[in-house]
Parts: sequence; structure tokens; C-alpha cells
Amino acid sequence: MDSNWMSKCRSTPEFEEGLDKFLERIFSRKEIGGHIYCPCINCGNLKGVDWVEAKSHLLCDGFLEGYKIPTVLLELDDTLMWDAEDDMEGLAECIFHMFEDEDEDDVDIPGTENQSNVPNINAERFYKVLGDAKKELYPGCMFSVLSFIVRLFHSKCVGKCNEKGFSMILDIMREAFPHASIPKSLYEVRKLIRELGLGYEKIDACLNDCMLYWKQNKDKIICDVCQTSRYKQSNNNDSEEESTTQADNDGDYKAKKVGAKVLHYFPLIPWLQRLFMSPKTSESMRWHQESRTKDGLLRRPTDSPAWKTFDHQNREFSKEPRNVRLGLASDGFNPFRNMSVSYSTWPVPWLCMKKPFLFLTLLIPSPSAPGNNIDVYMQPLIDELKELWDNGVNTYDASTKSNFPLRACLLWMISDFPAYANLLGWSTKGKLAYPSCHKETKSIRLLNSHKDIFMAHRCWLEMLHAFRFLKDAFDGTEEHEGPLHCLTGEQVLADLKGFNIKFENL
Repeated sequence: MDSNWMSKCRSTPEFEEGLDKFLERIFSRKEIGGHIYCPCINCGNLKGVDWVEAKSHLLCDGFLEGYKIPTVLLELDDTLMWDAEDDMEGLAECIFHMFEDEDEDDVDIPGTENQSNVPNINAERFYKVLGDAKKELYPGCMFSVLSFIVRLFHSKCVGKCNEKGFSMILDIMREAFPHASIPKSLYEVRKLIRELGLGYEKIDACLNDCMLYWKQNKDKIICDVCQTSRYKQSNNNDSEEESTTQADNDGDYKAKKVGAKVLHYFPLIPWLQRLFMSPKTSESMRWHQESRTKDGLLRRPTDSPAWKTFDHQNREFSKEPRNVRLGLASDGFNPFRNMSVSYSTWPVPWLCMKKPFLFLTLLIPSPSAPGNNIDVYMQPLIDELKELWDNGVNTYDASTKSNFPLRACLLWMISDFPAYANLLGWSTKGKLAYPSCHKETKSIRLLNSHKDIFMAHRCWLEMLHAFRFLKDAFDGTEEHEGPLHCLTGEQVLADLKGFNIKFENL
């Protein structure tokens, strides 16, 4: 889609025709829901309008100064990409785009020694997956080998089919369709899924959330803190460990001990790297620096004081627009359900809350949530965040066909109040429940209901505000004090210095 029509006079047919195409494409997106933020001068991308109102505003008032059409709309052809069927070949090309049209010359990557952009082993993986995306399951079949395997594995996960049952299904399908390229075992299916970068790690955890059997503790079978067994115990004999069967690399089933509690960890670094393997997504990751409107108004997270302060304090990080700011969201601190910790990237405002940019990284099983011991389960994630912050990871940018050291930071945390307490380590119950004000929190204990209430909210008003002097409307007192002083990060670290934390949940 050409954007030259935006420079034409609004009364010309070229402008109106270009505007119609622009509105048609942006309203065709399923996630829009019939309304967009109007980019006209008066609305300033702040007011939601429908198609008719948007066209009227843009014809009469014109676009906001400096407004640019999103790159994702400029690159769409007449066949809209969101209406397309499963594009497994495109999926493979996006995931392994780093191996397309490359030669064998060494490339100088900033911060690293000279190394090839096309490792042979990865090139072989790419061509194999790309071949499966093009190869029909059997002659005349509507499914490719790759699309069949992806859908079959998805059905297994949704239907909660165990490994043995799934392998029996594969055996029956191979007998019914002898000429079809059907995998021999679940191991082959999982191997291909991992080739697509969709794998995860299983890490055994103490049943009482004391420790992870990870890194230097991976071979231990007894918890260092509570002396609980790492594995489930059989109902028939408490001293006998429960086991299950699992297929090995040859498809044979062998007994394997079952962990009492297993953390499912989805690595963060490969997911961030995949964002840059698609040329369209890679360009969108630079939108906040290259294409957004910079007029001093607060429209996007990039305009917020937090973003600007961070950039000012970390100039080396902010020099590279492809570096990622992350927002952490936690869910499920209810003790009777699984708990998950997710991340969102903030490159483009209309994408940051969409499913492809919301990434589940920790899934902690029930029956009990870890509570304050959430730190135990955060260890793998913290390790990756440290690596992303300190050194960065070598990442291929498909839009520029070059490598760069990708770094990331955690800029925001989003959670409800109970989860906020567990992540912060400060109780959100009782008379000092407001974490930001800490020991300066003002509260009153109700004698009959035995509850704490907080009546100092008038201190945030102007000093001569009428509400400050209304005794009967509040707690019978006048408010003469100024705003409470919220803690800074440095003050929090100073208060926690030397504080010894012991993880156990007995």
C-alpha cells in the first residue's frame, strides 16, 4: 500500500481513494472490533471512532502532524494476511529466516568474534523443516507433513492423550495410510516441534516449594530444606517411588520416576529471538524509535516518564532501538489453581497486548501456589534476564539481514494486589498494607469489624482543598499534612540489605 496519497490535497480523488484503502485495511483486522483511535488532528489518536466518523474526521481535519501509516499495513497486498489459511511454509521461513539468501562469508558482529551467519547444522534443520512444509502428507492430500504434525500434536495436548495412547494412534494411522509420511513415534513429533522453537523445559521442584532440582541440584533426590523426596510416592508403599513409562529416542518405553512437583519453563531468549526472524515483526520492533509521533504528548508506553527515565539512566541500552523492554504479568496466586507468569514486549502499542506478544514463561502446578516462595521458581527466568542485561545474545535481524547483540530489561510488573505482595515481598494486609508508602502508611483499626481502613487519601489534594476541612464527611479530623513520600528503589534495596530469606512452605 502506497502512502504518497497522504501528501495530496484532501479534496483530490487520490487522497480520498487512498483514505478508503487505508480504512478498509485497518478495519479489516479482526482485533479492531469496529473502532479505531482516530489519527486526525483533533482526536490525536485518543478517541475511538467507527469507519464513517474516521473518514469524516480525516477528510475535514486531516491527519495528525507526523503521523505515519503502520508498516504492517503498508506491506499487505490485496490478499490480507490475517484471512489466509495455515501457511506452514511461511512459518518455517519466518522461524529460520536467518538462513535465506546468505553466503558463507564471515560477518563481524559487534561485541563478538567473527563467526558465520549460517551454521551448517542450523541450515540443515531449516531445509528439513522447509521440506516438510512443502511436502504433501500423501499425494493429493490437503495437509503438508508439517501442518499435519502440528495439528496432530495440538489435538494430543488439548485432549490430554498420554504418550502410549498417542503412539498407538500413530501406529493405526500408518497401517491405514501406508504411503503417508506419518511419524513413527511421539519422540519424532516432539523433535519437529522443538525444531520450530516451541519446546519447553521440565524442572522438578520440591513439593513444599523449598528448592528446584536444577543446575547444581539437578541430581539430588531429597530436598535440602525439608528432606522431602523429589519423586511421587506410590499409594501402596510410601517408601516406593511412583513411576511411569516414557518413550526414549528409539521409541521403546522405559520406566521413569515421576516428579512430585514439576515446573514447566518456557525459555525467554529463543522467543525474543524469534521476534526478529520475521522481517515484518522485526521492523515493528523499531517502530517506537523510527515511526511514532514525537510531540511530547503521552500516547504510548514510550512516552511515559518511566520509559524516558530509564533511557536517560541507561544510554548504552537505549542506543539500540531493537533492545526489548519487558512487562511481567502474574496470574493464579489462588492456592487451588495453577500459577503462571507471563511477559509482554512493548515495541508497538497495537501489538503489545495481542497473543503473539504475550508469552507464558512459568507454569507452576497446583494443588498449592508457592506464595512468597515464588522466588524459587523465578530462578531460571532471572538467569536469562541477567544474561540478556549483562551480555546480550547474538540475534539475527531478518529485516536488515544482519546480526546484533540483543539485550532486554524488565521495565514494568502488572499484577493484582495479592500477587503484588508475593512478588514484592511486602505484605498487602494489615495496617501497613500500602507498599509504596511503607512505614508512612496511615491506617485506622475498626474495633467492631476488626478491619483496617486507610483515611489519609486527602493528603494528596491541594493544601487548601475544601475536602481537607470536612470533618464529618470523613473520619472526624481535618487533614493538614502533605503527600506521603513513596519509596525509591535505592531505599528498598537499603532496607533489604542483609535480610536473610529462607524458602520453605511447611
